[in-house]
Amino acid sequence: MVQYVSTRGPGNPQPFQHVLMSGLAPDGGLYIPESWPQADPSMLAGLAGRPYAEIAWQMMSAFAGDILPPGELQAVMREAYALGNFDHAAVAPLVQIGPDLWLLELFHGPTLSFKDYALQIVGRLFDRVLEHSGQRMTIVGATSGDTGSAAIEACKGCRNLDIFILHPRGRTSEVQRRQMTGVGAPNVFNIALDGTFDDCQALVKSLFADQALREKYHLSAVNSINWARIVGQMAYYIAASVALGAPGRAVSFVVPTGNFGNIYAAWAVRRMGLPIGSLTVASNRNDILTRFFETGTMKVERVDPSLSPSMDIQVSSNFERYLCELLGRDFAAVRRLMEGFASKGAFILPSDLHRAALNDFHAVRCSDAGTLETMRLCHAETGMLIDPHTAVALHAARSVKTGSPTVVLGCAHPAKFPEAVQKATGITPPVPPRLAGIMNKAEHMIALPNDLDRVRNFIRANAKA
Repeated sequence: MVQYVSTRGPGNPQPFQHVLMSGLAPDGGLYIPESWPQADPSMLAGLAGRPYAEIAWQMMSAFAGDILPPGELQAVMREAYALGNFDHAAVAPLVQIGPDLWLLELFHGPTLSFKDYALQIVGRLFDRVLEHSGQRMTIVGATSGDTGSAAIEACKGCRNLDIFILHPRGRTSEVQRRQMTGVGAPNVFNIALDGTFDDCQALVKSLFADQALREKYHLSAVNSINWARIVGQMAYYIAASVALGAPGRAVSFVVPTGNFGNIYAAWAVRRMGLPIGSLTVASNRNDILTRFFETGTMKVERVDPSLSPSMDIQVSSNFERYLCELLGRDFAAVRRLMEGFASKGAFILPSDLHRAALNDFHAVRCSDAGTLETMRLCHAETGMLIDPHTAVALHAARSVKTGSPTVVLGCAHPAKFPEAVQKATGITPPVPPRLAGIMNKAEHMIALPNDLDRVRNFIRANAKA
């Protein structure tokens, strides 16, 4: 059975249930597998054409062990990805958009975002584990747009938890905000923070560092610092790869990312033995990741609002997981680098490690002007409307020669960003049924300053754990 250790020190290895329920390690690090399970090539080949829920179950089983009674984990997967909860029978369909170029549509879930693909599992796992243990939990998360609504959608009906989501006030699209704040469930609390996503994320980490608060209210994380989120995202890389001929041939992926979690899931699948060709990090104007791969220096700069707000990030939390592997699991070195990054806003990798990172990833940035042009060209050439985040990835895909079938991740439905789509193409995307009436719903949120005590006191006053 896989056990888990922190990126900042192995300590006592922990089981999957502990990692799921705690999110962040006590030392401030992120959990990673103590050793990586390896995927058998014949097993991978046998997944071609299988239901998406079966592929997801295979991935989760490899990492979760016996977290639930026999058969219950499979039931969770079937329920999460059932037609009706997801609106496409394939769950994550591939659409060819050019020679050796495919779009992986990851917007067929309840909130029309790729975040649904993992969170619909994670919310159900939380509720079942808590039901079996007779406990209650408080989830605290930060969102730059889509994680919040997907987490709320996954947790709003759970009887055994409360969920608090911080979003940067005025820095998400209106549709993204209303998908969160339009939910009036008694266990859902939206906090509009005066600041950036990085401010929201920093506050969440500070809340987890408060050991007394963490223990009293049973805090857990729902964003991609939670290892279960990473596992939930691995399934669509497997599904797309075997559909295009893996493991018999390598498939490349281009991923729009700010927090590094989505593309790290692809790297993790490669680490398990899936023959992935190349992995390309697609950044918007907030390009800390692209700058790192260009220079070997990770340095925080100003966050500028963009057309792709879910990527308006300068502190990519999940990069620490990859950094730990890049450093050969030298946990003390990871701690030094991350503590220095927290205090100075920068660190520099030695040149040999920088070269090693370039063997794992390409990186391409895209301006807002380039985003709009790519959206326009995609519609002109294919008749398809795409959202700005997907456009950032498509721009990158056209800049990189992979030499293998290449999959661009379509991470959000274009109707979530109607202003950008209209500006790029002159067309306002049709409103899908899931968004009908969203602008008429009463909003439920509280505006708070970027102040740890104010946020902590709000949680104390409302959490029932």
